[in-house]
Amino acid sequence: MGEVSFAEELNELLIQAGLEQAGADLAKGMEAYLELLIRWNARTNLTAVRDREGILSLHFIECMACARILPADIGTLLDFGSGAGLPGIPIALCRPEIVVTLAESQGKKAAFLREAVRTIGISALVYSGRAEVISMRFDCVILRAVDKMPQAIKAATGLVAPHGWLALMTTDSDLDHLKAGIGVGLSPFDVYPLAGSEQRILALARNAGAMNG
Repeated sequence: MGEVSFAEELNELLIQAGLEQAGADLAKGMEAYLELLIRWNARTNLTAVRDREGILSLHFIECMACARILPADIGTLLDFGSGAGLPGIPIALCRPEIVVTLAESQGKKAAFLREAVRTIGISALVYSGRAEVISMRFDCVILRAVDKMPQAIKAATGLVAPHGWLALMTTDSDLDHLKAGIGVGLSPFDVYPLAGSEQRILALARNAGAMNG
């Protein structure tokens, strides 16, 4: 029996998670991303999960699930505190119609993101600096595993365009205390389970339009 290809491995995990399988181009992009992430992780601390299987099952499947849940009306998305590009790079690969901006203030991680965008061949933009000082507004601002999450969410809320979305990849228990720092102007959160985990969720709230208008 021959060696299992990356595409077969990825699609098996997607099937197990109850998700649509990846086409050839998407699988090729995710494979290039995985190889680059593992190579850079050997010398730069990009993610705490460092092994191939862990990155695939704990990071990639969750982020691909998120990409498929995000509303159809999103044209621009900011990955606030992108780190290793999760979830922004999988979103750019799964939803090429979305213009993704990867915002990362740490120089080494921003350098990785620029290399990833170039190597994978996606049209994402890299902003090397603090996301909260970006002057434009986005249809969706998403946060996942960001340092000082409550403060980051408060800053991220100000970057959501009128009628845009604030998206949090978190857990049910964490969402309860994160809500307190968000302030007014957003709709109640809709919560969606994220495939590949029993605890992880995507929480979506819509900007009512007046807050940033």
